[in-house]
Amino acid sequence: MNDYYIDNGFEQYRSVDLEARAAAASPYELVLVLFDGLVDELARVRGHIEAKRFEHKGASIEKCINILNGLNGVLDVDQGGEVVAGLARLYDYCIYRLSEVSVSLSLRELDEVVELVGTLREGWHGVNAARQS
Repeated sequence: MNDYYIDNGFEQYRSVDLEARAAAASPYELVLVLFDGLVDELARVRGHIEAKRFEHKGASIEKCINILNGLNGVLDVDQGGEVVAGLARLYDYCIYRLSEVSVSLSLRELDEVVELVGTLREGWHGVNAARQS
């Protein structure tokens, strides 16, 4: 069985799972669903770079950038003040770095984005947990 069928089948399963999780999520949980999808897709970027599947790498980076743009787009700049402005700058920085990774294929630069996204995800987990308490 070739990689296309495995990747395509997994993508279909993941899409259904993501839709089900998103439909049942609160706004805070939805942000976590997006971060989970972003973390998964960043791992795929790494795999594509390592396996020299550059067309797939490009598609995965595009998905990551779309998720980051989505996260950036829902920020309430008017209400959030400096915290939200800082988040917007971090999302923009991650997009910039992913654009560089797309050309340079640097796993070190990709790791920087993975680390930043992981930290942001942990922060949202904390916000969600505090909100539920």
